[in-house]
Amino acid sequence: MAVFTAGELFDIAVGIERNGVAYYDSLAQLSGDAGLKRTYEQLAQMERRHVGQFQKMRASAGSSGPVVPGPDEPEYGEYLRALIDSSVFTDDKVARDLAKRAAGPAEALQLALGAEKDSVLFYSAMRDLVPQSERAAVDSIIGEERQHIRDLSDLKRRYSK
Repeated sequence: MAVFTAGELFDIAVGIERNGVAYYDSLAQLSGDAGLKRTYEQLAQMERRHVGQFQKMRASAGSSGPVVPGPDEPEYGEYLRALIDSSVFTDDKVARDLAKRAAGPAEALQLALGAEKDSVLFYSAMRDLVPQSERAAVDSIIGEERQHIRDLSDLKRRYSK
């Protein structure tokens, strides 16, 4: 069974957010559309804020022991590992390369949607495993990621026409 500490979960979350920053920064640099560029810059800034929030949570988690799900969910650790391994952006280089290779705004936005969905899935899964004192902050980030999905979906519809 894959076992994580709360600190490791926060480290993974920091990595997810940094990859999002790399992707949105790359899209902003490549975009010729001023409105889309501004949206990508705003998304990158929000992801930077999430990095800071997860880093604070990591610091407060310290070196706590393993986080073990309840006995009714023995494969929960493997589920988390699968979410990590299947994420759209495995690292910041991959994120930047995908931004460069996107055929246009609709494709770039579809990739962003996938990454945001991956984030929501992972954060929702890790939420119940982190210290109780950090759950409200994780819930807040999940809410913001869900808003990103709604915003990106609206943009994709606009650029798919």
